Amino acid sequence: MKGLIILAVIVVIALVAVGLVAYTVDETQQAVIIRMGNPVRTVQEPGLHFKWPYPIESVHMFDDRVLEYDVDPEPIYTQDKKNLILDNYARWRIEDPLMFMKAVKTRSGAQARLDDIVYSVLREELGKHVLSEVISENREKIMVAVTQRCREQAKGLGIGILDVRIKRADLPRENEEYVYNRMRAERSRIAMQYRSEGEEEALKIRAQTDLDKRAIMAEAYEKSEKLKGAGDAEALGIYANAYQKDPNFYAFTRTLQAYEKAIDEHTVLVLPPTMEFFKYLEVKKK
Repeated sequence: MKGLIILAVIVVIALVAVGLVAYTVDETQQAVIIRMGNPVRTVQEPGLHFKWPYPIESVHMFDDRVLEYDVDPEPIYTQDKKNLILDNYARWRIEDPLMFMKAVKTRSGAQARLDDIVYSVLREELGKHVLSEVISENREKIMVAVTQRCREQAKGLGIGILDVRIKRADLPRENEEYVYNRMRAERSRIAMQYRSEGEEEALKIRAQTDLDKRAIMAEAYEKSEKLKGAGDAEALGIYANAYQKDPNFYAFTRTLQAYEKAIDEHTVLVLPPTMEFFKYLEVKKK
């Protein structure tokens, strides 16, 4: 019995001793070893590690995951003097725990430094661009430039900034109606310009169409007159040839054609029967 008690005491003492010199780093953590109050080395590999017992060395744990920085919206002015209420966020992680501990010590200290860095870079970068670029056209390029500059400034703090993004960019309420009216006026001006340019182009098209129409009509009239003249000349030639072959038959056929055109069942002619016109007709005496 006495031996078991001694064995238990030895086990307890061993466990306490192991607890003083051993520590575990989780996969989501990284550690800084502090020796006599001074950070001396970094441990970023997960697993069981050893150190000198307290108070010679102690362990300070830091998060190894991607963290998010998010603050309240702040006012920022664009190049065209527009006031924007900007709501942004950043994703970051602790890349060098030893440098991080020396520079900012804690996560709250890092948030305060990130607030200064991100806001100042955003204010400076957005001040180079007009409102339309910030809210739509070039936002992606602007945020890439902001992320790069923030990353360079935060590198000395042991912080790696992965991304900086704008969640919302709103106009102050007192400026919204003014800006909307400016936008409506600008859109109306552009619409009127397009309408006037369209009307001018339509007038040009109509004038050119009328000119083409007149040219086509004149050319067609010229061709038709030439064809008529050629037809009349050919007809006269046929008539002359027919007349030369048999003048009496020619006179007879032409007179019959005249009868067909001048007389029908509703025609009443009051002319003496001895006229040359009726020489081929037999006039019945009543």
